[in-house]
Amino acid sequence: MSIGYACITVGVPKTALSSCIMKNASNERLKELIAHNLNSLENMISYNAQNEIKLFRISSDLIPFGSSPANTLPWKDIFKEKFEIIGEKISKNKIRVSMHPGQYTVLNSPDPEVVKRSIEDLKYHFDILKLLGTKSESKIILHVGGVYGDKKSAVARFCENFTHLDDEIKDRIVIENDERNYNASDILDLSEKLGIPAVFDNLHNFINPSEILDENALIKLFAKTWREKDGRQKIHYSEQKPDAKAGSHSDFVSAGKFLDFYERINGAFLDIMLEVKDKNLSAIKCLNLISQEKNIKALENEWSKYKYKVLEMSPACYSNIRELLKDKQAYPVKEFYAIVEKALLSPLIKQNVENAALHIWGYFKKYASQAERKGFFSRLDAYLNGKANLLTVKNFLLKLAEKYDEEYLLQSHYFWL
Repeated sequence: MSIGYACITVGVPKTALSSCIMKNASNERLKELIAHNLNSLENMISYNAQNEIKLFRISSDLIPFGSSPANTLPWKDIFKEKFEIIGEKISKNKIRVSMHPGQYTVLNSPDPEVVKRSIEDLKYHFDILKLLGTKSESKIILHVGGVYGDKKSAVARFCENFTHLDDEIKDRIVIENDERNYNASDILDLSEKLGIPAVFDNLHNFINPSEILDENALIKLFAKTWREKDGRQKIHYSEQKPDAKAGSHSDFVSAGKFLDFYERINGAFLDIMLEVKDKNLSAIKCLNLISQEKNIKALENEWSKYKYKVLEMSPACYSNIRELLKDKQAYPVKEFYAIVEKALLSPLIKQNVENAALHIWGYFKKYASQAERKGFFSRLDAYLNGKANLLTVKNFLLKLAEKYDEEYLLQSHYFWL
């Protein structure tokens, strides 16, 4: 099985994607942006390989205006070799990639122009997967779309428009239950009708349940839609963000909730895509939670990245984790992440913020210039006096970490959470 995340790699240098507004989308500018984005994608793949993350969703924003007439650059030819290099890295490290078109790709729209653009967008997504040399197990996940006042007609329209796709694109399409219009039962019916796989989304099912209430039973029914050529059954896992709009993804995956779900559904036979705000950080957490190796070094490595964020949020949790990790023969993974999560949910107290910032500053104080010293303390004082955002302090410290090549700090979640 594999656990993965979607589109953005948090806290890893040189992985950000870039874009521009349409009026600036000259061929020269697009060429620069695409080159940058492909380098970023390669860095994401390298990070995933190093961290044993074998499931990854590539962002639809990889190629700015990729399916739009605004992009006239022959990017598939220009960057063919780069795609092949990235594809070889994906294949070598056995990473299963996928894509998920956005909300404007609606195959069952009653507007022919929307359908036309949707088909073009699906071709764009397929072209990326093909250029990377992926096989049919690398899928394009798609929502059915709207109801438009008549659900039966909307489903029929989806089926009709699906027939207009090229066969090789059809072979990549997977449909997913959503939180509003099409529940798990609807998707299973449509999947059977079209002969294509279906992805089960647990949070969408919670918000928009089907008449089949048992989650295990639903996942088993979804499993039957996956053929051998489609690869292992894939599901989406997410948690509701507290006090937010229904369907809003949580900031991080809760260790306890995930383990309960994983054990309840026998997740070892699935590929699980996490949909969560902290992306790769939760993916690594979940991999550690289900690891059979149970090596304390994995938790020590995690602690090296979380420690200053935990210190900032809760000195008590910081002390508790240091005590927890003293036993080098144990593997208290659930306890470790429970304390981290408790810290992350703690209220921000300026005294604790100052303490953590001063710890970070300690890495530079021996060789920072007088101007840098002044810059740090003036920003910190401004924050403490309510005249500046904490981000101004952290961004300044991050620039110092980059300037003085403090690798330990550059790996810290302190700057990103």
